[in-house]
Amino acid sequence: MQVKLTFWGKIGYACGMFGYSILFNIISVMLIYFYVPPNNSGLMVLAPQITVFGIFTLLSLIVASGRLFDAITDPWIAFLSDTSKHKRGRRIPFMMWSLLPSAIFCVLMFTPYSSGEDYSNLVWLFLMQLGFYLSLTIYIVPYNALLPELARGNKEQVELSMWMSAAFVLGIIVSSQTPLLADAFELMGTDQRHRAVQLAIATLSGSAVLLLGIPVLAVNEAKHCLAQPATIRLKGSLKQTLRNRNFRIFVFAETLYFVSLMLIVSGMLYYLRVLLLLPESMGGWVMGCMVLCSLLFYPAVLKFSITWGKRRLMLLSLVYLSLLMLGVYFLGRLPFPPAVQIFSFAVLASIPLAVLGILPYAIIAETAQLDSERTGQQREGMYFAIRNLAIKIGQTVGIMIFAILTLFGKDPGNDFGIRLSGFMGFILCLVAAFIFRGYRDRPVSA
Repeated sequence: MQVKLTFWGKIGYACGMFGYSILFNIISVMLIYFYVPPNNSGLMVLAPQITVFGIFTLLSLIVASGRLFDAITDPWIAFLSDTSKHKRGRRIPFMMWSLLPSAIFCVLMFTPYSSGEDYSNLVWLFLMQLGFYLSLTIYIVPYNALLPELARGNKEQVELSMWMSAAFVLGIIVSSQTPLLADAFELMGTDQRHRAVQLAIATLSGSAVLLLGIPVLAVNEAKHCLAQPATIRLKGSLKQTLRNRNFRIFVFAETLYFVSLMLIVSGMLYYLRVLLLLPESMGGWVMGCMVLCSLLFYPAVLKFSITWGKRRLMLLSLVYLSLLMLGVYFLGRLPFPPAVQIFSFAVLASIPLAVLGILPYAIIAETAQLDSERTGQQREGMYFAIRNLAIKIGQTVGIMIFAILTLFGKDPGNDFGIRLSGFMGFILCLVAAFIFRGYRDRPVSA
């Protein structure tokens, strides 16, 4: 008989997403800024700004290569987890062995081989990111697959998704404190800005390891899950998952959303430093404001997802967010103080981000559960793996586009490329909303 997670058990499970978010968003927020900083940041340029075919920077191609690697590892890890017969369960053993490597490789990505602008730094980054993404995949795919096993009904799935979303956005707050923490290390005597940033990243990565380990202790698969190892082969599992029409629509739309979101996340420090001429350390306060305001809307999302349906809420949020992203183009040109402009953006963005942070987890959990009931194969890992891969592709494309846009201006007085990121986000969110119109709240057959 399955034993439901207690309140503290749910919090313990969500801590894993907190740790994952810290590591993942350190990369999202800091990677391009660290290797190709603006000229008023106090950091040295570490990656040559050479283009391939006149548009792709070498750094953007390096970042993309990690996602191509994920195209192999995500389904593979999902298959191994779905079919595992380990005595501790199908998910926990994978999560346990990935804790330390994830944090170590995160730190190494910001420990360049050379101290100046050199091609060797790109080679080093390429190798370290492969280790990072593999380690993180080994954790997050089995972790997400636990959701439909721990929460069986729609209300329980949305509720647990809410805690996971809250943990993820808290991770955004913590990771965005990297510049502020770097300031603190400089005050304590670190004489180089890039060294202070490295110490800040190492500190946050160490905290993430502790958080990643909490679900390993909080969840007992034998007690909390009703799971039966899948017997289907890898190729068959992939085919059955991708055959689900509702799932395909959802994943395609969410991929575009994450492309647009990553444009904004990657650009946040540039918006502050270049468009608004504010200190980069303010990024932590902006992210904190956005996340804390977002948390206020979580109870409403839980309520309206049941009364209105997930589809309607998702559509409204995507359209609203697209209009908001268009405003990024005008930052620094509006008749308000710079701080008012960026904090107003954060407050307004908190509403759609609350919806888009909670409902996708519940949508995938419901889809995987209904598929399991129909086929008799529990393949939760494969559903979350494909969704996880789509998110990574979206985020990678977003980082690549932003890196390309920096070629059109990334410094004060020459900022056209940075402003274009908001316009691109506007277009992508609108397209995502148009695609999501085909989604139905109850899955339909292919």
